[in-house]
Amino acid sequence: MTTVYIVGLLLITVVAANIVHLLWPILPLAIYQILAGIMLSILPIDTHAIVLKPELFMLLIIAPLMFNDGQNVSFRQLAQNVRQILSMAVGLAIVTVILVGGGLKLALPQHFTYALAFMLAAIITPTDAVAVKSLTNNVEMPKNVNETLEYESLFNDASGLVLFSLATSTLTSGEFSIGHGVLVFLYVFFGGILFGALMGWMLIALRTTLMRTHVDIGSIVIPINVMTPFAVYWLAEEIHLSGILAVVAAGIVHSILYDQLRLTSSRVQNATTTLWSIIASLLNGFVFVLLGVMLPEVVSQTLAATILKLALLGLGLYLALGLIRYLWARFKLVDMYSDNINRDSLLLALGGVHGTITLAMAFSIPVLTESAQLATRNQLILLAAIVILISLTVGTLAFPRLLPAKTKNYTNDEFQDQLIHTVQYAIDELSESPDHKKEQALVIDQLSSQMTLTFKINRNVYDRLASQARGVEMQTLAELRENGVVTAKEEQVYDRMIGRDALMHSQHGLFAFLRIWHYRLKQTLDRFHSRGEMDTNILRTLAIKAFQDEHSYVQQQAAAGVISSELANALNEHISNDQLVCIQSFED
Repeated sequence: MTTVYIVGLLLITVVAANIVHLLWPILPLAIYQILAGIMLSILPIDTHAIVLKPELFMLLIIAPLMFNDGQNVSFRQLAQNVRQILSMAVGLAIVTVILVGGGLKLALPQHFTYALAFMLAAIITPTDAVAVKSLTNNVEMPKNVNETLEYESLFNDASGLVLFSLATSTLTSGEFSIGHGVLVFLYVFFGGILFGALMGWMLIALRTTLMRTHVDIGSIVIPINVMTPFAVYWLAEEIHLSGILAVVAAGIVHSILYDQLRLTSSRVQNATTTLWSIIASLLNGFVFVLLGVMLPEVVSQTLAATILKLALLGLGLYLALGLIRYLWARFKLVDMYSDNINRDSLLLALGGVHGTITLAMAFSIPVLTESAQLATRNQLILLAAIVILISLTVGTLAFPRLLPAKTKNYTNDEFQDQLIHTVQYAIDELSESPDHKKEQALVIDQLSSQMTLTFKINRNVYDRLASQARGVEMQTLAELRENGVVTAKEEQVYDRMIGRDALMHSQHGLFAFLRIWHYRLKQTLDRFHSRGEMDTNILRTLAIKAFQDEHSYVQQQAAAGVISSELANALNEHISNDQLVCIQSFED
């Protein structure tokens, strides 16, 4: 129970760090998460209870992260850049481990055996795409460099893990053969890819078969999708293949066959995408928070003089890694289709930011090297953390100085104004049809929420317009009563509704808040019950047509030069997201 409590506390810490970063995005998200973990370590709790075994750490955290990365890439782009991927994720990874590991052994022979040096080199070789994105969110990273970094981070994690496994097995057994090592690498590496691709295809076939049986799609598809990385990783490791490469390959197969997965309802697609986004965010944050929790203990067990030496060694390792990456790009061992090779080589070197996988392997050291009685476990973890922190710090300082800031050629007010015009156009088009008035009213209500849910409004102007609208409502109601269109009882009901709406929007404080949510809940329930009288297919058809009208209006405005292409793209993306939410609400 203690473990569950502490894991829950760690997740709460991740969310808190994410909120702080959202409100004050000065530093990379990973830094906030590490700092939050350090603050958590101050609390009087037993953090030792949450230290996972390496096998569980890789299975529960790294496997789903890599699977999600795999299913979010384009296979077409991967196929077009296969030479680039092999160069960075395999060639550069192997060369880096050999050069850095060999350099460590030659420079510090009294502290490092070859196995230990290569193990450390394998730990600090993988890069982290999430960490890189956190550093480049606000700058214009060249597309060719950005794609190279993304492809590298997707596959060099697996290369690093395979090399790490070889080094640790050599460290524990004391035996190593180059020929045997090459064969093991080829078997583990390519065998993992083939096995993962096969498993991915089989699981997709299972999902599509189940979808044809008229069962509850959501309760089948979503659990299978979430369980896929765990099943694939576990089975691959059981037959001594790379579980990480297997889940990456399974994820890529999912991206290849994504059109088949579109057979699921929009509700399931939206839920699956949202779920994986949440899972990836929490798991990435979990690792960095865990590092923050462990750092004080590791530092307290290390002498100050040793910490200084480790910091200098960490800086030296980072510089060596950066130099290798720079030369690799500068001498065109990877083709980035660059028109400024010096600049892009430097950006590629700085983009070698380390993160989750590096930490995962560092945390794996205690168990994996237990039989060898490794006495430098804490120092190695601290050294990996130092390399991560240096890479994050250098990137944070360098990228804004080397790259222009991201800019938009439109303001938030312009976006909001144009969205209002777009939605109003769709409402007007929908209202022209004399059929299906009940369904029209519900769809129009949904469309109207596009204009009110996310915008900040002038409260004084809103109150004035609302008061005028209520006056018109009351006058119209009186006229309808005089003309015999509504009865006296109906007039009383509508009068109470108007009065309740006025009260809800004019009061403030807790009481008003509760009134608002009570009213909204009742409104939702009323809408739910009234929906039973409506044709869901008609609702869906009307909604799809309305959103198509919105897209058409945006295209017309862009073609006429009224709005920029950038604003048009932003509007289309916003409308597409709203469409998913709207259609989902009709399917619930």
